[in-house]
Amino acid sequence: MTTQNDDTLTIFLKGYPRLSETFIAQEILNLQKAGTKLQLVSLRHPTDTKKHPVHHEITAPVMYLPEYVHHEWARCFKAWKTARQLKGYKKARAIWLKDLWRDKTRNRARRFVQAMVAASELDESVRWLYGHFIHTPGSVTRYTGIMRGLPFSFSAHAKDIWTSPDWELSEKLNDAQWTVTCTAGGANHLTSLASSEEKVRLVYHGLDLNRFPVPTTKTSSRDGRDAANPVQFLSVGRAVEKKGLDTLLEAFARLPDDLHWKWTHIAGGPLLNELKQQAESLGLSDKVEFLGSQAQSRVLQAYNESDLFVLPCRIAADGDRDGLPNVIVEAQSQKLAVISTPISGIPELIDDGVNGALVPPNNPEKLADALERLSSNPDLRNEMGKAGMKRVREDFDAAKEIDLLLKLLGQTP
Repeated sequence: MTTQNDDTLTIFLKGYPRLSETFIAQEILNLQKAGTKLQLVSLRHPTDTKKHPVHHEITAPVMYLPEYVHHEWARCFKAWKTARQLKGYKKARAIWLKDLWRDKTRNRARRFVQAMVAASELDESVRWLYGHFIHTPGSVTRYTGIMRGLPFSFSAHAKDIWTSPDWELSEKLNDAQWTVTCTAGGANHLTSLASSEEKVRLVYHGLDLNRFPVPTTKTSSRDGRDAANPVQFLSVGRAVEKKGLDTLLEAFARLPDDLHWKWTHIAGGPLLNELKQQAESLGLSDKVEFLGSQAQSRVLQAYNESDLFVLPCRIAADGDRDGLPNVIVEAQSQKLAVISTPISGIPELIDDGVNGALVPPNNPEKLADALERLSSNPDLRNEMGKAGMKRVREDFDAAKEIDLLLKLLGQTP
């Protein structure tokens, strides 16, 4: 990508804005602050009713592609008439038909229609396409780039890596200029499918540490013996299978009666009602609260009010899994000890016994043991929290992340 002021980087997103993807919003804002001219392209309209402060600071224009062809058929038909005149249309169509033969789904057809709309409507100043998530947004990015004859690249994360077929990942990796991913495990898997090691780069998601200042007064002294001052557990993460929140509720039910605690969950998700029903059936309703989706300011407040952060991640039945959940990085930045599992990139941040505890997934007994041990030992978890904060501030600074990304884009930070 050249460095001329009029050149535009177009970023393809599954949806924008999304509360669950603050790491993407932070990256966009940092690119904007670095002087990159941006255009955002969203495959879906937003469904969240709240926004994080970072979304209000992003000034890049957003193009919303048609989610369903029949809702915007005139726009789609016009795009087809324009796109089929583009030099790369036939090549993109041939690739799409090959993909469709192996994946006969409506979603696959919709991706090509969205790509035709993007290819026909993007400004001539666009010089590079960048797709966040290598599955659906990656397909639209790839088809669009080939139609327009533009270079493109991807950012791959977790679900998009582990639930995509190898043939699709391999072909996308080899067509792209490069792909960045946020865990060593993901990078190793993608590299094994690429034509060369240079096609894949490991770039951790960093935090804007100005938004997560050091909590200088935070010291946790609760040990679970005082019913009037219970240990405060916190989980932040969508109510989906891979978060393991049902296992966490089972672990809570195993804690001794004389250990006083309270658990707060922040986020929405399709399994939220099931978790509430499970909590009620286990007799935990008076000890748990589900706050739903919250703005970043409320999440930060919860970090500072809590004693332990818990997220017992697992590999879901369909292969979906987390990479390195950004909320774990956020919690560590606020001196919180973390209890999690050795899934994907989590051990790349959490060193068992140093800045948190790692327990086997789907194991409520061992999870309950870790909860009880760290609840009753505030000095130990305070030391773990300090170690975690130090690690985040040394290795997960968003400023370092954006420098690497700008270099890949051919710009000088």
